[in-house]
Amino acid sequence: MNNRQKNLLRILLLQKEGALYIKDLSKELDCSEKTVRNDLDRLEEFLLDYPSVMLSRRPGFGISLELNEEDRATIFKSLFSNEPKKAEDRLFEIAYELLTSKKAITLQALAEQYYLPKAAIKKDLETITDWLKRFDLELVSKQRLGHAIQGSELQRRSALARLSALTPSNPVEKNDVLQLFLPYEISAVKKSLVDMRNQFSIPFTDGALESLQVHALIMLKRTRQRSPVFIQEAEKERIYVRKEYQYAKWFFAQLEPIFRIAFSEEEQIYFTWHLISSKKIGEETKELAQYDEETVQIVRTFIDKMSKLTLVDFVADSTLTNGLFVHMHSVINRIRYGFPITNPLLSNIKKMYPYIFNMIILTLEEIKDSYHLDIPEDEAAYLALHFQASIERMESKKDIRKKALIVCHLGMGMSYLLEAKIEQQYQGIEIVACIGKAEASDYIDRYQVDFIISTIPLEKTSVENIVISPLFGQEDQQKLNQFIDKLKQQRTRRIQSSGFASMLSEELVFVDVNYEHRYEVVEMLANALYKKGYAEKEFIHSAVSRERMSATSIGGAVAIPHGNPSFIRKSAIAVAILKKPLNWGNESVSVVFLLAVSKKDHGNIRGIIGKIASLSESPALVQELASVHNKGELLQLLKQQE
Repeated sequence: MNNRQKNLLRILLLQKEGALYIKDLSKELDCSEKTVRNDLDRLEEFLLDYPSVMLSRRPGFGISLELNEEDRATIFKSLFSNEPKKAEDRLFEIAYELLTSKKAITLQALAEQYYLPKAAIKKDLETITDWLKRFDLELVSKQRLGHAIQGSELQRRSALARLSALTPSNPVEKNDVLQLFLPYEISAVKKSLVDMRNQFSIPFTDGALESLQVHALIMLKRTRQRSPVFIQEAEKERIYVRKEYQYAKWFFAQLEPIFRIAFSEEEQIYFTWHLISSKKIGEETKELAQYDEETVQIVRTFIDKMSKLTLVDFVADSTLTNGLFVHMHSVINRIRYGFPITNPLLSNIKKMYPYIFNMIILTLEEIKDSYHLDIPEDEAAYLALHFQASIERMESKKDIRKKALIVCHLGMGMSYLLEAKIEQQYQGIEIVACIGKAEASDYIDRYQVDFIISTIPLEKTSVENIVISPLFGQEDQQKLNQFIDKLKQQRTRRIQSSGFASMLSEELVFVDVNYEHRYEVVEMLANALYKKGYAEKEFIHSAVSRERMSATSIGGAVAIPHGNPSFIRKSAIAVAILKKPLNWGNESVSVVFLLAVSKKDHGNIRGIIGKIASLSESPALVQELASVHNKGELLQLLKQQE
């Protein structure tokens, strides 16, 4: 709302008795009666978020607000607080307003609303425009009308549910979208979801339950705004036979009397999609195999290709197979129904596990060709956790003493990774189970555990517990107060001297490289490999395509692009030192290593990536590399790091 509309609302809020007339309001606001009527339309849209508040507009009787004192105080507090908005809060609010408004919003109105120059608001709109692209939405400017978002209702809802991702500094555990709704709406929806879960014994993860809560609240708001979703008839028939459709009907039967609103058949099917796509704990693999042969085939193909690519026998790990059946089932349905996820740990996973993440990306290229399934990098990062956990599980040696329970709110992949890390590094610990917060109380009542390791705070538990980060960094290891197997972590990042140094040559080293985009750098290096006889011509396209799937920066101003090993004749590493740092996804990069490792030498790639990752963790060394202008000097400096 602009300042005039806020002032109009303030006048109506202060008018506790009687009504006001349009002509009087126009005089007080110094505008035309038509403008007042238009502003009242805007207020009606705003007040949809307050179902107990009604704007009465009766000809001959005037204009008034019908509301209780609690709502009056709440609206005053939210609208007329003098506390300045932080830049991230402003960005969040503007995006929300654009996504939910049926009318275009002018730059002038936003500048007045936030007391900022138009240039600052324009910069915010540019940020929002880039963010909207991931949902196939477009922010367009209409002359004399303002800015409006173009795209389907499904795309709008996906963006609304992931507004928290618009501000990268947002904590992993915090979902700001919930703050957009009233407390009674949040509690009513959450209670109905928990009741549904208990009624039908659905093993939702904690994260899935919160995600469903957000989507249900958005659905409630958009239904009030008369912004329905469109569902094709063929899709309706396919959904009617799913058990999740019955869950959805039961859920809506609880909500409708609470909010005094009727949800359409399309909304019930839309919510069924979310139920099908939600992460669940402990579903039986046999049950999935009975009705979802596609999932079974994709998982088996995935594990087989990863085993061949990494030379690790993932096929022998039944825990990995079972976990992937459940996880991939959700991934496939999220992609099918157009529910992209945002992985808040993506950047950290790429930095901590660059080898396994990049092997996942290479495997996904083949999965895409075989099954026409395009899995984005946010999903790939979660898959990487499953495989990294498998590697650490198979390499660990167990010495059981204390029984520990893991409570993790980020799903099975993260739970298994955490379990593997702890049992690998602490020989005196046995992990008895990995569960969500909701199941913790019941579990400790039935089973004996010595202590709980949790990724979120636990309330009302008599068992000793400790809260750690799900990624289990050094600080968390110190908190457990037990010895750490540092040699194991160093081993995963070290390379034998014959692997890295033997693949470097002066003819593949380039300094003072000056390009505007990372794709150009990758293409230049790949082309050099082709011209020098190290790779087939197809490798150039392969390397650039891989970079398009996911930026290969690993932190520390270093990137490690690569391509399909099938196109490599002789293993080599091409190196580029950039004249000026280049934007590489969400990182700034100065040193680039293009990896061209043939299938014959693929057993060395884990160590090679580990070696480069260790280099990236030394800022002084990276700065020294980035400052070199002589090929021979650079080569000597790199070989000294063996």
